Amino acid sequence: MALTFPNIDPIALSLGPIDIRWYALSYLAAFIIGLYVFQYFLKKYPSKYLTKDMVDDLLTWIVVGVILGGRLGYVLFYNLPYYADNPLEAIKIWQGGMAFHGGLIGVITAMILFAWKHKIPFFAVADRMAVVTPIGLLFGRIANFINGELYGRVSDAPWAMVFIEGDVARHPSQLYQAATEGITLFILLMALISIQSIREKIGIISGAFLCGYGVQRFFVEYTRQPDAHIGFLFDHFSMGQILCIPMVIAGIIMIYCAYKNYAKTR
Repeated sequence: MALTFPNIDPIALSLGPIDIRWYALSYLAAFIIGLYVFQYFLKKYPSKYLTKDMVDDLLTWIVVGVILGGRLGYVLFYNLPYYADNPLEAIKIWQGGMAFHGGLIGVITAMILFAWKHKIPFFAVADRMAVVTPIGLLFGRIANFINGELYGRVSDAPWAMVFIEGDVARHPSQLYQAATEGITLFILLMALISIQSIREKIGIISGAFLCGYGVQRFFVEYTRQPDAHIGFLFDHFSMGQILCIPMVIAGIIMIYCAYKNYAKTR
């Protein structure tokens, strides 16, 4: 027997005419907790490039990169025809609609500019950011679940849910992604940063993040319902899977280069 989706109100609370959505609160929680965890790891595993005073400045760059990149990525990768006809809808981020791959591009751009401004190696910043990024992914997927969006394909699993009245039971793929790209990936990266020999080879943790996210997202996509206006590409793959392939390739190259560059300095 399938489970029934709890139909949680996407609006967490209303302050007069202003509605505060769980989606917005999830991003706020991710930034606050991510900042705390970033500072914790910086204190426990000091960096010769990053200082505590630089963290607040970095957070500002990251927030802008996540919001602009995530929204632009969703508009460009997933629903460009609609937003081309309705351009003002693109700014309504409070209604949902953020793409991880777009957010990743935005964050990378922000980190490049931050590293350039402070004259430090890009991967010295990226490795530290990679460890806390799964926290944002976790909260983002929980928000997707609360909104009843990005649900999975039809399933007869005992934990499958009916998300829309009159529809069939489907995989709660948002929770699968919260568990994999959120919790599992965070544990993996937390273990890597605790190893001194890994921390010294800047670029490995960033590469591990790209590989870990790409592989897990690729396989979880098989349980996720593709966007109706996109469907499957090449008859077999979703847009999310296609975008994960270059991520994994880039991650492997980064790990290889990190080891090679470290060997040259020894």
